[in-house]
Amino acid sequence: MSELPAIRNDSGTPTEHTSQDTNYNGDKTHPAEDILNALNALNPKAILEATQNGHEPALAQDDTPQDTSMDPPSEWHVLREKLREHPHDPEGWNRLVDIAENSDDLEQVKQTYEALLETYPNTSSAQIAYLNHFLSPGLFQYAEELFKRFLRTSPSVDLWKFYITYVRRVNTSPTSREAVSRAYEFALNRIGQDKDSGEIWYDYVQFLKAGETNTTWEEQQKMDALRKVYHRAVQIPLENVEKLWSELETFENGLNKITAKKFMSDLSPSHMQARTVLRQLQRHLGPLFPPPPSSSSSRPPIHLPPAPTFNAAERALVGAWKTYLKWEENNPLEFEEKDKATLVSRVQLVYRKAVIRMRYYSEIWYMAFVWTNSIGKQEEALNMLKAGMEANPTSFLLHFAYAEMQESRKEFAEVNATFDKLIDRLHVQLEELEARVNSATSSFSSDVTGRSVATSVPNSTTPGPTDPGTASNNSSFATQNADEKPPKSKELQERRSEYGLVWIMYIRYARRAHDLKTFRAVFAKARKDRWTPWEVYEAAALMEYHCNKDGGLGVACRIFEKGLESFGDEIEFVLRYLGFLISVNDDNNARALFERVITAFSPERARPLWERWARYEYQFGDLEAAQKLEKRIAEVYPTDPPIKRFAQRHTYLGTDAIAARDLGFAMAGRQPVAGGNVATSGATLDRRTESFQSMVPASHVLPTQTSKRHSTPDLKRREDSVKPDFGPPSKRQRPLTPPRERDRERSDGPPHRRRFASPAGWEKERDRELGHLKRDRDEDKPSPLPAVLSWFVGQLPNPATFDGPIFRVDDLMTLFRNAVIPSVTRRATPPPPPPPPRGAARPPPDYGPYQGPGGRGGRRY
Repeated sequence: MSELPAIRNDSGTPTEHTSQDTNYNGDKTHPAEDILNALNALNPKAILEATQNGHEPALAQDDTPQDTSMDPPSEWHVLREKLREHPHDPEGWNRLVDIAENSDDLEQVKQTYEALLETYPNTSSAQIAYLNHFLSPGLFQYAEELFKRFLRTSPSVDLWKFYITYVRRVNTSPTSREAVSRAYEFALNRIGQDKDSGEIWYDYVQFLKAGETNTTWEEQQKMDALRKVYHRAVQIPLENVEKLWSELETFENGLNKITAKKFMSDLSPSHMQARTVLRQLQRHLGPLFPPPPSSSSSRPPIHLPPAPTFNAAERALVGAWKTYLKWEENNPLEFEEKDKATLVSRVQLVYRKAVIRMRYYSEIWYMAFVWTNSIGKQEEALNMLKAGMEANPTSFLLHFAYAEMQESRKEFAEVNATFDKLIDRLHVQLEELEARVNSATSSFSSDVTGRSVATSVPNSTTPGPTDPGTASNNSSFATQNADEKPPKSKELQERRSEYGLVWIMYIRYARRAHDLKTFRAVFAKARKDRWTPWEVYEAAALMEYHCNKDGGLGVACRIFEKGLESFGDEIEFVLRYLGFLISVNDDNNARALFERVITAFSPERARPLWERWARYEYQFGDLEAAQKLEKRIAEVYPTDPPIKRFAQRHTYLGTDAIAARDLGFAMAGRQPVAGGNVATSGATLDRRTESFQSMVPASHVLPTQTSKRHSTPDLKRREDSVKPDFGPPSKRQRPLTPPRERDRERSDGPPHRRRFASPAGWEKERDRELGHLKRDRDEDKPSPLPAVLSWFVGQLPNPATFDGPIFRVDDLMTLFRNAVIPSVTRRATPPPPPPPPRGAARPPPDYGPYQGPGGRGGRRY
């Protein structure tokens, strides 16, 4: 450590470099040395301000090229600043390390590796490269401090090897063998279960063999220590476990062949299990630790995990890690209960390696937390979550898990800090994303006053009229931020909804851990945030309704009304509000809300509102009101067939008897299938499609393409998603529901070219299609079969239940056509050898048997 100040002093300071110019005599007005020193003490900004204020302009101009403080920053400084802004750049960090290594500046090397290890903790290759700079005799103290920091949590076998090498280097006297032995034991207790630690086990055995003994007792102690190490090593799936087993056998036979036979027979089951697990372990770890890329410099490469993109390869890698971790948890070595500590140590080592290698995948951190908490180590599990949140500062999974863990421990201040920190980080991300969206789409332009105006959002306020009589006069709801609404972008809306989810979890926690007053305070903070979505208002309103038994309904309605002022143009929010009023049986306010907002949306966007209100009127209104509503809907959607609304009025819980019986859906789905081949099933699907097309106007049917080979249709009964009254209708298109407006425009062209705009035209088209369908059914009717065969065919299972391989008929016919069949009359050449006997229903030779999902031992067809 004594050489560090000298190294720092050799680098030179700007003052020393500038003082070399004091002998300049070319300019008689050049200031004296004391003035230069005073100027150098100022920062460049102060010098620039003094120049702009008129103080010594000529002096500043003359000294500019000589002042080293104005020199451009070095490549190291530029790259370091870039990595501060964007730290997840493995190539940039490797380049920074190369620059620092080539500079021969020990202080710069320290700054580089400290910054790298702050971003990528427990990166063993960087730690070893860092330690290599302090292995000179005068720097051993700093190296030992680094070893204390790194080894406490490191699962790296390479780093522990490096540590043992250092210990053996500084402990060379015979009296220090005990310290080396303790270092070996310390290392093996930490990473001895790793399959790559076999070299350390082998070195430890050789170290013990090399020990000198002077008495019989010391020799006996040496043999016992060797036997103990050997017995531990041969039961672990190490890379060199077979070599250690053969050495143990030689060692035991050299001592006593009788006891050797006993020892070897006792250890044989555990050793064979270790060898079996080693083969499985190699298969698991192969894709998890690919060989590192070649380094562009002379130093070994530093592997740094990149930021995830969740592409197919990365998802497969995460799946492989999860499979391996679960495999380790299931105790493949079959440790007994008395050896549970060894199992815990082994799995703990595996999880430490996993979170280093997969640092930016929250799922791996969460698995480590769950397992650590399951073995009763709560504090260590919390530390695992903290480390995961540092690596993934915007992870919902880890922050929610940490908040729940601290809530169960009654650490409410920690929970509040967790939510606040996550909200702040997500807020910054939303602001950055908004800036990118605005710059990319040019959604903001400036008017003549210089004020920013949103061009992508035509209505920045609620488009629908607001009833002043229903507005709340409560001052507690008048704190909504008046900032302009964020621009609409799909990614931005998704991020905003996720941001709102954090607020919802926050208010849930505040209500259950404290009281309604605390929940309202958190909700008040959320309302002041311009990024708060409508989901937060709905969640708060429902919480007031369900948890506040004294006037909760009124408070909930006021919250919905306050949200309607900001989100009146959000069809989902209006639907949720309408569904809430219907669910609490407030039909007057529900009807008033529907009439108030229905004119604010275009017909295309308003269709869910019409559907929701129509469903309510059909179920709980009178016939006159339902018919009036149908008349209004027909005026808004003139192309809808009359039978569509009539059929919807007579459905319940997905049972649509009109469509199934009167329009032929059920009959089309149960046509007789002769032979069970795929072509007939495809014809059945075609008939169902034709039946569906006959229910809607031709202008609403998209053109379809006939496939050469039909897949097996799913002939399940049509049913609607059964949703409670509280919520929007199902998004699944019903058979009688025509496509959306944009689909009609895409399939039909301009609206004035639609053919059947009247019910009469639709009826004629349906009759014509039904006539074709009837003729097709007569043509496709199978030939009559004898009674016995008809009974047999009726007993066959449905073709849709077949889950085996389906062979293409064209390929089979090609195979038969190209087959070489020997002639009956010519026997000039001997016939080919007969193929091996096959079963009655086996596939041809070109198609291998289906062996089930496991590959072997499965079902065979």
